[in-house]
Amino acid sequence: MRQTSSRGAMPLSLLALATAAVLTACGGGGGNGFSFPPVAGQPPGSPPGGAPADSTYKAEIRRTAMGVPHIKADTWSGAGYGYGYAQAEDNLCTMADSFLTYRGERSQYLGGDAQLVAGSTIGRPKNIDSDFFHKHVISADVLEKMIAAQPDNLRQLVEGFAAGYNRYLRDLKAGGAAHEACRGEAWVKPIAAEDIYRRMYAANLAGGYSNFLPNIANAIAPAPAAPAKTAARGRLGKAGLQLAAAGMRMPELQVGGHEGVGSNMIGFGTAATGDASPLLFGNPHWYWRGPDRFYQAQLTIPGQLNISGTSFLGIPVILIGFNDNIAWSHTVSTARRFGFFELKLAAGDPTRYMRDGSAVKMQAHEITVDVRQADGSMAPVTRTLYKSEYGPMVNLAPLNAALAWSQTTAFAIRDINGENYRTFRNWLRWNQAKSLDEFIAIQREESAIPWVNTVAVGRGAPKAWYADIGAVPNVSPAQVASCTTPLGAAIGASLPRVPVFDGSRSACDWQTDADSAQKGALGASRMPSLMREDYVENSNDSYWLANPKAPMTGYPDIMGPAGTEPVSFRTRLGNLLAQGRIDGTDNYAGKAATADTVKQMVLNSRVLTAELFKDQALAMVCATPTINVATDPQGGAAIGRDVDTGPACAALQGWNNTGVTGARGAHVWDEFWNRASLQSAAALYNVPFSASDPIHTPRDLKPGAQAALQQAFGAAIARVEASGFALGAQRGDYLFATRGGQKIPLYGGCHGPGYFTIACSENRLDKGGYTMDGNPNGNSYMQVVRFPEGGVEAHTFLTFSLSDDPASAHNADYTRAYSAGQWLRVPFSEAEIKADAAYRSAVLSE
Repeated sequence: MRQTSSRGAMPLSLLALATAAVLTACGGGGGNGFSFPPVAGQPPGSPPGGAPADSTYKAEIRRTAMGVPHIKADTWSGAGYGYGYAQAEDNLCTMADSFLTYRGERSQYLGGDAQLVAGSTIGRPKNIDSDFFHKHVISADVLEKMIAAQPDNLRQLVEGFAAGYNRYLRDLKAGGAAHEACRGEAWVKPIAAEDIYRRMYAANLAGGYSNFLPNIANAIAPAPAAPAKTAARGRLGKAGLQLAAAGMRMPELQVGGHEGVGSNMIGFGTAATGDASPLLFGNPHWYWRGPDRFYQAQLTIPGQLNISGTSFLGIPVILIGFNDNIAWSHTVSTARRFGFFELKLAAGDPTRYMRDGSAVKMQAHEITVDVRQADGSMAPVTRTLYKSEYGPMVNLAPLNAALAWSQTTAFAIRDINGENYRTFRNWLRWNQAKSLDEFIAIQREESAIPWVNTVAVGRGAPKAWYADIGAVPNVSPAQVASCTTPLGAAIGASLPRVPVFDGSRSACDWQTDADSAQKGALGASRMPSLMREDYVENSNDSYWLANPKAPMTGYPDIMGPAGTEPVSFRTRLGNLLAQGRIDGTDNYAGKAATADTVKQMVLNSRVLTAELFKDQALAMVCATPTINVATDPQGGAAIGRDVDTGPACAALQGWNNTGVTGARGAHVWDEFWNRASLQSAAALYNVPFSASDPIHTPRDLKPGAQAALQQAFGAAIARVEASGFALGAQRGDYLFATRGGQKIPLYGGCHGPGYFTIACSENRLDKGGYTMDGNPNGNSYMQVVRFPEGGVEAHTFLTFSLSDDPASAHNADYTRAYSAGQWLRVPFSEAEIKADAAYRSAVLSE
């Protein structure tokens, strides 16, 4: 092993490599019956023969500005080795915590009642529920199928990644000073390749099972009842159906919900850029903390792989990014990825269900979780959970008591991505794609992308590509009509387009097309796509308006609404930004979508609802000097006083309708609009939504909404006054991230008021401001990419910075650059990497 460096001090952990010992076989956290016997020189859990013939790993980690690692290796296992090391060096505490989650071991170390530390695609459930869910859903047979489905190069990446993570951990425990928060904890331990596969599989489930984690973890079968009692409990009746319809309490969908996480992306064709290269803007609005946060890197295997971009922590494949010839991004899709099956249970046994007249026994899975007690002792907790042929049983009683697992009825949930093992094979093939045509062919062939839309551009390709082609349940209109149960219809009122079918009839099974990539999935030819020379755009609304000049219709209803309901203000603004750039009406120079102009416009923090409605709203709410507000329309808290409108009206009249760091008064509008928009569209807007003019409707406030708007305004003023922030405070005073005890001012806002630039805090203004230090979502990995002749031009942000370690130099640098609007021109070619002023290099081997 050798290490070299130039232009900058080496991190302590890399200096430690000079004296590190050869990797010894050490136990991982598998415990699932699939670990292979350790072989000297291999990471735990690696299949014999999976590593290179000499059982060594070798990679060069080159770091450039903001700490971005550029991993170079001669082998796939070497590339994974370097990537696992780099991710661990920057984010060990978050990663180690997440591996506990996916192994189902949180309760053993952290107690059962505590919640997960950070938000993610599973929300923040209790540890005990998280443990049972992951042990049940990622069972041994599922893990075996996941591993078996991967190509050799991906297996080698995974094996190397685990070895690289373990190498960093060993070096740190031998005397490193980083990651003080966790490095001495017992749960920070070596991992096996299986841990990476669990993590990868869990990412698949964000559009389905993950949204019902506590419901799956607590799906306990009732004890069999006597026949007379069974009959009495089996009569649901009209009253029960009415209860189900009136009292549904829907889970908060972390991905694909009403608000939830989202993203923006625009692909400009050459008719918009004005030169030979298309241009991609990609910007997922994602978690700033926790296991699903993004990590930026470049992976290079000369002659085989050269990809730059981002992936979730613990994932060895780039999920959004660019190579020499293509660039792509994703946004959360409206297509439903799951459905329920209502099971009719066999008499006298609530763990058998009827199917085409025959009883089918559910698969019982007895799971024991060790739970740490307050005194440090361990207490085992056992639950028996069940799976049907459709998927795991799910306890829907928290949604409504009429949906409880009874003696006669139970529900199973099917997630199409629970059977989709192609996801990361698809992404790895994209990592290597040499043209946009090849990229598109891969997407159609694999149909594997789990819960997101895709926009891509390619070198020499004049058109930009949009598609929502991936794993989607295949249910026909005839099935929806004949298979939806009465309870399913009640659920459908709250979860539209989610199939809730009769599980007692095979005729209600999801269908399979001639070109389906898996059983029960739509074929690629029946999913939407569009290529345009001007632009394609998506901001989490459906495929319908990828370009308003070419609306798409006629696709299966499960893909999302197509002209039947309004799009979001963010979608409207995204299209206005794109078309305004092409038309030259956006106050920037010229008409071309150049990299410099796009970089400016996507950070300008316009607030569309203010542009559309502020003047009308102020005319209504400022007509009286005081407003008596009894309760807050948002949450119902008592206010019970007169509120003076004058200062707030003055602040909003002087506000520039943006959320830039220096904007004064934006918080007053945010608080007002969040309350005003609680009214129905029919009560609020004078001109309703029109499918023939979706970018400009609905519009104009109804005069009849004045009283409700005044209450919303008064309550908003009261909230701002209670916060301690002045009505004319600058945006960056109360929207910020804290690093090293210092506030870094930020810009943008949440989806609801119509911000395109997203920085959405879950924290109330009167509880310390819109801080991004808790569990927010917002702009995360951002990229503007084009393909000039002979090279790649890429500008990026990783808004929350690369490292979760407060002591790291890369815990705040990228965030400060983002605050200042200073995009990183990320180096890509070998010459650019080595010429970077912050360049430093280390070679790792074992």
